[in-house]
Amino acid sequence: MTTLLLNGRVHSPSMPDATALAVRNGVIAWLGSDDVGRAQFPDAQIVDLEGAFVAPSFVDSHVHLTATGLTLSGLDLRAARSREHCLQLLGEFARVHPDGPVWGHGWDESAWPDRTPPSTADVDAAVGDRPAYLARVDVHSAVASSALRRLCPDLADAGGYAPQQPLTADAHHAVRAAARARLTTAQRAAARSAALNAAAALGIVAVHECAGPDIGGLDDWDEIRALTHGVEITGYWGEAVSETEQARALIDRTGARGLAGDLFVDGALGSRTAWLHEPYADCSAGSTGNSYLDRDAITAHLRACTEAGITAGFHVIGDAAVTAVVDALESVVAACGAPAVARCGHRLEHLEMVTDEQARKLGAWGVIASMQPNFDALWGGDSGMYAQRLGADRARRLNPFALLASQGVPLAFGSDSPVTGMDPWATVRAATQHRTDGSAVSARAAFGALTRGAWRAAGVRDGVTGTLVPGAPASYAVWEADELEVSAPADAVQRWSTDQRSRVPALPRLDGPSPRCRQTVHRGVVIHG
Repeated sequence: MTTLLLNGRVHSPSMPDATALAVRNGVIAWLGSDDVGRAQFPDAQIVDLEGAFVAPSFVDSHVHLTATGLTLSGLDLRAARSREHCLQLLGEFARVHPDGPVWGHGWDESAWPDRTPPSTADVDAAVGDRPAYLARVDVHSAVASSALRRLCPDLADAGGYAPQQPLTADAHHAVRAAARARLTTAQRAAARSAALNAAAALGIVAVHECAGPDIGGLDDWDEIRALTHGVEITGYWGEAVSETEQARALIDRTGARGLAGDLFVDGALGSRTAWLHEPYADCSAGSTGNSYLDRDAITAHLRACTEAGITAGFHVIGDAAVTAVVDALESVVAACGAPAVARCGHRLEHLEMVTDEQARKLGAWGVIASMQPNFDALWGGDSGMYAQRLGADRARRLNPFALLASQGVPLAFGSDSPVTGMDPWATVRAATQHRTDGSAVSARAAFGALTRGAWRAAGVRDGVTGTLVPGAPASYAVWEADELEVSAPADAVQRWSTDQRSRVPALPRLDGPSPRCRQTVHRGVVIHG
């Protein structure tokens, strides 16, 4: 059966004036005009788009499904305006949900008037003698109630322990694991279903799950692998290896696409655990953050994966962490050759603090940058969290999308959900409206990093996936036309293409609310709408 979509506006650079497309056996069979389509496919099932906009569906290159679902259906603290408001939300949730542990996410004290996180005593007063785990928005520190702390016998001896302050490093991993162990199988399943349904409703047909021993553990990972849902899941397992056979065995055990994703070299700037060359500006102790893998361990992991032909990668944010990874890559390139490294499609998650020279090297080695533009939207600027932690001068150098693109580093964009929301149009908007002059990319480039670029980061390099051209998988989303720039003036087209002669069709304007997704289709199958 062929499905013929008519009376729309199809975003396809190969045919910028297309108003119709035909789908057969999950593949784009044809693009063109309505009249030609009707004549060419007389027996097709007709779908009238009624002027709606059709574009390649999105891919989110970095998510955590279980945590996303728990936030969507549970205690989301990202809206808390102050410490008092955060504790009010916590208390209300605890009263409405009187049984079981409290799992919350998203508080961010950097935007609060007193910039003071909740204490253990604060949480105890709100929840009583119940286990409560409240992750900071970056999920690299958390406040834990006394009841949850008691479930971790050796907690006081763990790195990152503090009696009243948020826990980091190993202490954070311990309380997170204890809280996670008290979630039922049904709770975890419902959370993942909620996350995937939300993704499909946003025009997303594929996500990259970045898992690991300290994030969800093998049980969570195995449950995610067993999921059947229309949204495609490409999984990465963040565990370090030192030998080639060890890398192959871990891939066989996990079924992961690569030993990459959130394999932590360091932490996060908001939690002051990103690894820096110079101390944090707002830390009197002179801390330079945390280092979880040294250069030798990074090098061993990269070499083992390269020799096995496996994608390797790391969570890397601070400039000292980036330096350690780039130096390790240089050693592996010298030992194995740049082509061998490039073939593996190694990827770096976040990559927030990178120099011109480092960008040049990463581009030459084909290393993929999996980045989150909404980080800059939330925390950039002269008074944002980045400036608080680093000072305004260092903060202006973060998330240099334009620099990386100019040096040939392949970009893949995502959300790191639940750290930021999954709305892909908000991601495009953030990438084009970077708070530092000269660091933004065009909306066309941002759109590509959420479609073709994200597929490429997952190892799909057929040249057509992520586009609407004949022969490509029929993976697309239909958007409400009344929220789009349908009759785009020249300046609107210019925002999507640096050369108007390219005849690239206009995409949505970015100065209003995100378009509403009417329908999401993946490989010819409707998964939303």
